[in-house]
Amino acid sequence: MSLTRELMAFRAARELQPGMSVNLGLGIPTLVSNFAPPGVFFQAENGILGYGGIVEDDARFHSDEINAGGQPVEILPGACFFSSDQSFAMIRGGHIDVAILGGLQVSEAGDLANWLVPARGGGSIGGAMDLALGARRLIVLMEHTTREGEPRILPTCDYPLTGRACVSLIVTDLAVIEVTAGGLVLRETAPGVGVEQIVYSTAARLHIAADVAAMEL
Repeated sequence: MSLTRELMAFRAARELQPGMSVNLGLGIPTLVSNFAPPGVFFQAENGILGYGGIVEDDARFHSDEINAGGQPVEILPGACFFSSDQSFAMIRGGHIDVAILGGLQVSEAGDLANWLVPARGGGSIGGAMDLALGARRLIVLMEHTTREGEPRILPTCDYPLTGRACVSLIVTDLAVIEVTAGGLVLRETAPGVGVEQIVYSTAARLHIAADVAAMEL
């Protein structure tokens, strides 16, 4: 009964408004540009501001016209290109309204771990730390549990952190959860998913909003 990756991206895109500058992380977040309302300016660390949806037929597109995941994207009228250092200056200077990143774990305090699974080794931080601290709002878009069914939303993160107390909203295949000063609040459930299932799949303490409702998709 959980959401598909596309529906997760669709729900996250509903948080965006025309005029916003938005950075999308690797994985599921890259799909958000396919569902965003007109007038959202997507920014990528490789030096683009003003791209649109992912292009399936990339035969006629330049190799530089890609998002952070290396996928060819539509370049919208008025888009601009710049160097990577200018791109990170935008991020570190607080000019990105919303960042939507994937996650491995999120704590009940809003800490994010998204770059390294210690048991696997390796890992690459990319621009995640800069975005976690530099964006005005951070949305984490991830599956609620691991492939083994282990919770990803925990009292404290087990994995190395990307940023502390940086997450504002968590959108998963089961729920929409807001990070507040008083803890995690369940705002929406995926259609057909009960509150009990979400609580069971969440290791962190979860407060249930009085007006919790099914997502409108």
